[in-house]
Amino acid sequence: MRFLVVANETEACPYLPGRTMCLPLRMPLSRLGPEQFDQQLAEGDRRTGPLLYRPQCPTCDACEAIRVPVDRFRPTRSQRRVWRKNDDEIEVRRVRPTVTPRHLELYNRHSRERGLSLRTELATEKDYRFFLVETCADTWEIQYRVDGRLIAVSILDLGREAVSSVYHYFDPDEEHRSLGVYSVLKELALCAEWGVTWYYLGLYVAECAHLNYKATYWPNQRRVHGVWREFSGPPP
Repeated sequence: MRFLVVANETEACPYLPGRTMCLPLRMPLSRLGPEQFDQQLAEGDRRTGPLLYRPQCPTCDACEAIRVPVDRFRPTRSQRRVWRKNDDEIEVRRVRPTVTPRHLELYNRHSRERGLSLRTELATEKDYRFFLVETCADTWEIQYRVDGRLIAVSILDLGREAVSSVYHYFDPDEEHRSLGVYSVLKELALCAEWGVTWYYLGLYVAECAHLNYKATYWPNQRRVHGVWREFSGPPP
């Protein structure tokens, strides 16, 4: 597979204040098939729009790709409570990614009200479409609905043996449901139905509260200095 590097600048790190980030953006010169996408994930790649990236920061190695072995995952007691609270009420739909006014409203509210965006302006439909609709992989949208009303969205990339969580956002008014937790549990259940081996959760950064929650899904593997290492957690 050949790639074209389209950006390679350093900038302020959004995860760790005072540090510098470098995420070279690479465009595949052809669409990624399922086996090729599995390989890129195993090498630590992430996808944004039609591009792939992998942290190559000059003075920091805090970002670690993280994945959960689907057949060995065991939820904790608190995670099981979140599942029981939601699973009878929430309808889950799998569709191709799209953008509607409701999508954009939830995306912008989630980013702003949870302090996830450094931008001063709201994301536009064009911004959203480039980030979450355009793709170089087999990409699906998982919709979470209550009484037909969209309350959360996950974007997933599917390979042959792996599923990668690209992004998840939810209605801040539904925060009491712990939808971030529920979506991970539901998507792990879907991965089991689909017969895949790995569920990739993106990047883990120990010192970043927005990213370190990912280590609470046990067991997990994290890519440390280019090598996948397994981490076992507390008993459920």
